[in-house]
Amino acid sequence: MGFEHMTEIQHKSIRPLLEGRDVLAAARTGSGKTLAFLIPAIELIYKLKFMPRNGTGVLILSPTRELAMQTYGVLKELMTHHVYTYGLIMGGSNRSAEAQKLANGTNILVATPGRLLDHMQNTPGFMFKNLQCLIIDEADRILDVGFEEELKQIIKLLPKRRQTMLFSATQTRKVEDLARISLKKEPLYVGVDDNKDTATVDGLEQGYVVCPSEKRLMLLFTFLKKNRKKKLMVFFSSCMSVKFHYELLNYIDLPVMAIHGKQKQTKRTTTFFQFCNADSGILLCTDVAARGLDIPEVDWIVQYDPTDDPKEYIHRVGRTARGINGKGHALLILRPEELGFLRYLKQAKSHDRSLIGAHGYCVKGAFISQLLSALIGFLLCMDDSQLSTTQYRVSFSNWKTLKCKLKTDVGTEELIQNRRS
Repeated sequence: MGFEHMTEIQHKSIRPLLEGRDVLAAARTGSGKTLAFLIPAIELIYKLKFMPRNGTGVLILSPTRELAMQTYGVLKELMTHHVYTYGLIMGGSNRSAEAQKLANGTNILVATPGRLLDHMQNTPGFMFKNLQCLIIDEADRILDVGFEEELKQIIKLLPKRRQTMLFSATQTRKVEDLARISLKKEPLYVGVDDNKDTATVDGLEQGYVVCPSEKRLMLLFTFLKKNRKKKLMVFFSSCMSVKFHYELLNYIDLPVMAIHGKQKQTKRTTTFFQFCNADSGILLCTDVAARGLDIPEVDWIVQYDPTDDPKEYIHRVGRTARGINGKGHALLILRPEELGFLRYLKQAKSHDRSLIGAHGYCVKGAFISQLLSALIGFLLCMDDSQLSTTQYRVSFSNWKTLKCKLKTDVGTEELIQNRRS
């Protein structure tokens, strides 16, 4: 893979994991924790000389299908020179094909909780009684997306004599409760950057802009148009909002891609890998893409809607400036009535010094301020007549046709207020 040095989480956790310790690890996004748990897991299977007839020896749980696929991809690369069997099961995939693979014996298994529990309860050939190691990746996210009961049932069905690795970007009360029921009495706690004042990386420049509701779409369109040769991710609060803006922006000749929770799995998978492999492009998404995913060389993170939970802010912006020397930019678009969100960011313990500076931009946000000043001034000073003549406008005469194409009569602002996804 070309790595010459271990990251901090790898340095602190790999040795105790190789010794068989239960570990509760906390590390910021992009810290290299995937290798921190995969290397000891593969070494364990190698030492025990697991065979397909032994069934599943290592189980890795991921909160989303995309993260499961990404973890599986890293595992596949690490297993190039090994003969042990490995597999991936997740919602949206062919269940019968998964069941056959499990019946044949899968030594290392990457799974999402819902589909895993289904197979544990309903696939007779799935042998997990010899399980040696349980790995729960992004534990806080698994709990946040509603898999708490599934996790408890899975843990009850698994053998009690096993090693457990629990990795989480944030330590919440629910994570602590999960640790109590899944880890041994004296697990090793591994924390990375516990004594640092910032939870985001040094190469990340962050800023925000306040924009009236009626001009937010114009701001977004103009910003994306100006940066269309770069790689950007734009976060929305709902699946319907992603779909609306995807249809709208493509309709007015600004090519974008989209990922959200209501897409078919084949479409999500194709789009995910297409964006990962692209040198430039725009991906519209919900928080399904905000945790754990390692998408190469993202230049900009744009948050069209603020998060429900300020802690999720850091996971969104964590899609850029990844790795030890990574660099990137993050922009938060707020309505005037949403300015209170900044207060919650300031109050968040892990963000005290990393987010908001004295002039509305973060300490390192001068670059963003300079880049946006002309654009924002141009948009916010225009009246309706000027907006209707600019080259960036959406012609109101086409709105009826556009609504038919979108098969909806719901306005943009109403869509954005729909149920969170």
